[in-house]
Amino acid sequence: MDIRKIATWVEETHSEIGQTISPPTRKAVAVAVIANPFAGQFVADLTPLMDMGAELGELLGRKCVEALGITPAQAESYGKAAMVGENGELEHAAAILHPKLGAPLRKEVEKGAALVPSSKKMGGPGQVLDVPLGHKDAAYVRSHFDAIEVRLNDSPRANEIMVAVAVTDSGRPLPRVGGLTHEQAEGKDGLR
Repeated sequence: MDIRKIATWVEETHSEIGQTISPPTRKAVAVAVIANPFAGQFVADLTPLMDMGAELGELLGRKCVEALGITPAQAESYGKAAMVGENGELEHAAAILHPKLGAPLRKEVEKGAALVPSSKKMGGPGQVLDVPLGHKDAAYVRSHFDAIEVRLNDSPRANEIMVAVAVTDSGRPLPRVGGLTHEQAEGKDGLR
């Protein structure tokens, strides 16, 4: 895998609509910009991209947990996304995100019974990529339905793929739409 750059940052919300958020809600996102080995060509076997996805799930998941300064067990939600440059195709993003990225990411956040929310798109340098978020163990925890934006001014270039993983140690600030809570989640079936 040819990585051109990695970026990692943490977003903290301390106040929302005049209300103090204590402790602040925190989201970490780690992004890797990689060369797309299949840019500009149709290739039937996308196994090399799938294998890259496994490496990126571990690498980016670990970077998020480290950025938050938490233990893997303290991670509450996660998500993944990829944007292919103009010489790629959406299936390249799908190959990175779906077959193999999830299992290594789950190891980095301990457990992860729920599906990892994902998005994929085609774009160019500076375009926004939304990374959807959901509770890592129980998809019905509404307080953790969220997202974080990723944007790098020079990525992805035409022959690149920008891959992002996000991890949080909390849900949205001031959640109040009801439903299953983080404390109630059992995490046995990925739903509840």
